[in-house]
Amino acid sequence: NNDFLWLLCEESRLPLHTSITLFLLSYCECKSFKVFLVFNKPASSQSLRSQLPEGLEVSDIQLEDLPRLVDSCRLPAVLDETGMLCRAGLAVVLRHIINKALEAEPSRKDVLALLGFKKTCLKACAEVSKWTRLCEIGIPSAVEEHLKDPTNQYQQLPLSILTLEWRLAEPVKVHNDDKIRRQKLQEQRRNKKNESPEGKGKPGTESKPGQSPQVSHGLELRTALAKLSVDSVPTLTTRENSEIRKVKTTDLPPLKHVFAEGLYFTLTDVVLLPCIYQYLVRALEFMIHLTYLLRWYGCVQEVPGVLRASKECGMALSIPHVLTSSLPGPSAEDISTSLLEQEEGQEMTEQLHFVGGPRPTLTKLQENGIEAVFAPHPCPAWTLPWDSLPEAINPTEGKMSNIRAVRKRQQLNNLVAMVTELAKPGYTVVDFCSGTGHLGIVLAHTLPDCQVILIENKEESLVRAQSRGAELGLKNIGFIQANLDYYTGSFHIGVALHACGVATDMVMEHCIQAGAAFVISPCCYGFIQNAIKFTFPKSKRFQETLTYKEHMILCRFADQTAVQLPPGRRLIGKQCMGLVDLDRSWVAETHGYSVQVMTMEPESCSPKNNMLVGRLPHKSGLEVGARQQEALVHN
Repeated sequence: NNDFLWLLCEESRLPLHTSITLFLLSYCECKSFKVFLVFNKPASSQSLRSQLPEGLEVSDIQLEDLPRLVDSCRLPAVLDETGMLCRAGLAVVLRHIINKALEAEPSRKDVLALLGFKKTCLKACAEVSKWTRLCEIGIPSAVEEHLKDPTNQYQQLPLSILTLEWRLAEPVKVHNDDKIRRQKLQEQRRNKKNESPEGKGKPGTESKPGQSPQVSHGLELRTALAKLSVDSVPTLTTRENSEIRKVKTTDLPPLKHVFAEGLYFTLTDVVLLPCIYQYLVRALEFMIHLTYLLRWYGCVQEVPGVLRASKECGMALSIPHVLTSSLPGPSAEDISTSLLEQEEGQEMTEQLHFVGGPRPTLTKLQENGIEAVFAPHPCPAWTLPWDSLPEAINPTEGKMSNIRAVRKRQQLNNLVAMVTELAKPGYTVVDFCSGTGHLGIVLAHTLPDCQVILIENKEESLVRAQSRGAELGLKNIGFIQANLDYYTGSFHIGVALHACGVATDMVMEHCIQAGAAFVISPCCYGFIQNAIKFTFPKSKRFQETLTYKEHMILCRFADQTAVQLPPGRRLIGKQCMGLVDLDRSWVAETHGYSVQVMTMEPESCSPKNNMLVGRLPHKSGLEVGARQQEALVHN
């Protein structure tokens, strides 16, 4: 059963995310997909055949003809054979291609190696990982911007590419690198011993004629290629002499970056190669001094299968002579660390060390008339009819303890109650950070006249949720494995149960942009910190009252609500939770929302028992009150 792969296409060229995906398909020799090239205006892929791997089944389709789930996401996207599970976004789609290739041919160790150590390469979503964001979004976006305006003579090297150069200049650390570093020291001493007027011509003491000095990597490159099980690579020495074994670890030579993640060729290199190739052929003058990046570019071409796949995708890889004959570029020290600091400053402020308690901050807010206010719960005793619901809906379906399952049901009671009051027939409800689907599946069952979409970045969780949905026979449900930002569809209500840290703020922002109501239970306040999209505090009034450090004190102590803590400390934690969420609610109110911060019932259902309910009065005109019980009982 082949999956369906949807790739964005332009009449005159392939966008970078499309080129990267096709390159991976070619490298893996994967035939498990039916590929659709998506055009936003009438066009054909016939003129782009030279960039499409041979033997790949490709069809053209117009943007307006996309399936609904795919149309709700940024491309690339993969739709499974059921049409109910969509994987969207570059990293998610690429990892899925690798898994499908391994299903078809489990012996492909080189393909498995692309997933990196512990199979985590590009697994962390771009919303939380600076490295994933750089590779998946930063560098492709910068190169795309250049490709759209290659005549701009005043362009400089993008910050993202300079950041990559800085990263490649650092020494690399890999699992069990002590052994490899000792082998490197042994090789260095052997080569030094052989250095003599007569020995300079010995094999291995200098580059081959015509070979770039950037790719003469010695032990590191041989080690990397040996991992790919290439027959022509000599076996590395497995035992060092006693003199080498006595050398202190701190005195061993560092390992150089061979590939983007370190010593081994991974999915990250697959992503970067088409980007750097496209930039290299159009902005040669900017690349001359990027020594480490050009050395990486040469090493990638040494990997078996790369040149073949590149040729199939219309990329004529080479290192131009003007680059290989140029003077050495700047050292790692010459690349200003302020470049990296500048990028990190845009996305995350360094964690501050906190001293003291929250009382001065609470007093300061109180003196400025700011106190936590909790709205009364409209239906504190309401509950779903758990005893009569199908077994697959009950949280006890998983490996959850009975006590935890009871609390999970109580949490679900609260959110389902609020959502059901807001929902109307035909509405789309999106469960963000859905996990294994406890909330989304209950909503799909409770609201049969609504479409419910579950969005989750972890494949294992979403596949389990899909299995539960299939067991229930739900037809009004869809599943999307993607970073939150890759969902671009319209919706009416956004929900999230225990969205950790800034995930709550991301969900709120998504709802505000869509003009959708929201029901959100925040979590992990201590993980809140300045991010690429947000700075804290968020609302104008909080910003006028508190510094960032003072707000972080609130967030830190908002996490101190565990039941085993003294009651007084828990009370202060609850106050801090309310204040952090008050700051969030005031931001939504500037966009016309009416927001209530309330406590879930019973309070013991979770240490993180706040719930934010926001609606646009002019859109919904709904009241939280007596009609709620009737609507829920009816469903």
